[in-house]
Amino acid sequence: MIATKAYAAATPKAQLTPFELERREPGPHDVHIDILYCGVCHSDIHQAREEWGQAIFPMVPGHEIVGKVVRVGDKVTKFKVGDLAGVGCFVDSCRTCENCKNDLEQYCDEGMVGTYNGRERVTNAPTYGGYSTNIVVDENYTLHISDKLPLEGVAPLLCAGITTYSPLRYVGVKKGHKVAVFGLGGLGHMGVKFAAAFGAEVTMLSTSPSKEADAKRLGAHHFALINDKETMKSLANSFDFILNTVSADHAYSDYLNLLKTNGTMIIVGLPESPSTVPAFSLIPKRRSILGSMIGGIKETQEMLDFCAEHNIVSDVEVIPMQKINEAYERMIKADVRYRFVIDLASLK
Repeated sequence: MIATKAYAAATPKAQLTPFELERREPGPHDVHIDILYCGVCHSDIHQAREEWGQAIFPMVPGHEIVGKVVRVGDKVTKFKVGDLAGVGCFVDSCRTCENCKNDLEQYCDEGMVGTYNGRERVTNAPTYGGYSTNIVVDENYTLHISDKLPLEGVAPLLCAGITTYSPLRYVGVKKGHKVAVFGLGGLGHMGVKFAAAFGAEVTMLSTSPSKEADAKRLGAHHFALINDKETMKSLANSFDFILNTVSADHAYSDYLNLLKTNGTMIIVGLPESPSTVPAFSLIPKRRSILGSMIGGIKETQEMLDFCAEHNIVSDVEVIPMQKINEAYERMIKADVRYRFVIDLASLK
């Protein structure tokens, strides 16, 4: 077994504190990764505080992992020692259902195995995430990372990046499309970058005037304050797609009117309360609502390669592991531009 330093929540809502765990020795198809950086996702907070249902404790969060391969199993063919590697939101799936066979492992019929707060399929042992010094993962659920980009900026691509890239690719965003991105945070800032890189005309929808300069720096062509009634009237029937990244409770129907005929609102935020959508918000112009969750391994690799080619990374603030609890409180207050990333050297 591999002794591993980490930070964990011992119980729901507890502060994260130093924790030691043991990783398995690499099996024939495993890669052993020395973790260099791990992004901090808002879902880490939800799960560590057991806000999404019963969870497994002690919990070591973290599913935006980049590092260097230090060992490989004797049957590994995709990685060698010294390679840069990444791990995203899941580390296994059933591999046999229709979704897994179609490179949609995130929608595995039996449920994907989360990088943390999950259980290994064979041993039923808890999975522990990237707030740790190393991790052992099957090569088929490990990503290749380019050395062309700063690794701290790459880490959040493993969740925030693929969460926005996947649906924009699925609906076919391209030059000539008008795309609105609702909410400028960890997800929204990546949505702006990708939509602009795909050639779309991008509008940032926000309630905060102070975010206009940043939105345009990130690639937005226009900025609109949605708490202004006249602005909302002027934007009616304007967009082919709305990428809705907002997790605060809000009425979807308020924004469907901004879509053109056949327009689609993509939901990637997770409000706590259910939203009722009146049929009259959809039917008259054949509008639709689409949900999307991260991406499969093949598409995540495609996204990482696209980012390396187009010099796209997340805007991050790097912190030592010891400041994770402070970072959680700041995230709740939206006091980060736009993603915290842990430098795991602070734990070694």
